[in-house]
Amino acid sequence: MLFDELDTTDLATFTSLISGYAQSGQGEEAIKLYLKMQDLELKPESYICSSLLKASAILSAYEQGKQIHVHTLKSGLLFDVHTSNSLVNMYARCGSIEDASRAFFEVPEKGIVSWSTMIGGLAQHGHEKEALSFFDKMLKDGIAPNNVTLASVLSACNHAGLVTQAETYFETMEDVFGIKPTQEHYACMIDILARSGKLNEVMDLLSRMPFEANASVWGAVLGAARTHKNVDLGQRGCPRASLFLNRKNRAPVLFLRIYTHQLVYGKRLRIQGGDRSHSMSEEIFKKLGELMDLIREEGYVPVLENDLHNVARSEKEVLLLYHSEKLAVAFGLIATPPRAPIRVKKNLRVCIDCHTFLKFVSKVVTREIIVRDINRFHHFRDGNCSCGDYW
Repeated sequence: MLFDELDTTDLATFTSLISGYAQSGQGEEAIKLYLKMQDLELKPESYICSSLLKASAILSAYEQGKQIHVHTLKSGLLFDVHTSNSLVNMYARCGSIEDASRAFFEVPEKGIVSWSTMIGGLAQHGHEKEALSFFDKMLKDGIAPNNVTLASVLSACNHAGLVTQAETYFETMEDVFGIKPTQEHYACMIDILARSGKLNEVMDLLSRMPFEANASVWGAVLGAARTHKNVDLGQRGCPRASLFLNRKNRAPVLFLRIYTHQLVYGKRLRIQGGDRSHSMSEEIFKKLGELMDLIREEGYVPVLENDLHNVARSEKEVLLLYHSEKLAVAFGLIATPPRAPIRVKKNLRVCIDCHTFLKFVSKVVTREIIVRDINRFHHFRDGNCSCGDYW
């Protein structure tokens, strides 16, 4: 409001507001303001470019991020360490770990932010062993890890199923690196143990926590209960997780999924699917129908076990068909050039049926499909996913 009331605006005021938008997660507003700044022919400096790259990362706006990259090259701003680190982060969060790797090796002075960003990116993109290799290289270069680095290392162990190695890192992080485990580290370790079926160890770790568990920790507990269909564990975790309930918390959904494996619930859930408000909705649904015909010929069968709707099987199949990532991919096939990768951002964990669907689609259309969900990146190529069906 104050910005709009100014009689004249200069580079400093634009920089302040753009960086504020980026830091508060409002990437789209930051980009809009940058375009307004361009109309005034104001030339951005390194700090504003760093903020714009962060905004592009928030939005998973790969093409927008590339344009900012080109600008930094022309302006000679990549010699700034903050801008270089932001570039690595942008490409990693926009689904191109190859571009992120190239940007990382061009960082003039690699510090802990550079290494942590790259290690985290590799882990999220399914390159777990390479992430751990980078961690070893970082230590050999004399760079001490921080909280973020070790969280990324545990995440890499989690996605690779390296339980023993994760336990070693977790148990020794304070003695070796002088870093006390935080809520994030505990949540990651609980998830690792849960995935491997070590539910007794999960409860033991919970009892040894030096602080009250937060939503991420209890979310990991509920995830374990859902995976192993353990209602008792779910009952213990859900009341605590609900204390931290917010729009991003998955506790109610996870708890409901635990019960649907064991109980028949009577309350009907009504969720409207298949939004047709898009101007190209007719073409999108036509393309989706064509894809379903193609992948069924390849052997695709809808995975209905985790669907929560108390409806007939045929109706469940229709509801699954209208999941957002399926519609996004159909639109991507219409709207992007042939052979171009399709990039999708999702704010929830991709469901099993959509994961299966996307593997089949990547095979029949010979396209790479990159999906960023709440946990990680999935790169679908030739009928396979980079996560190895472990996410």
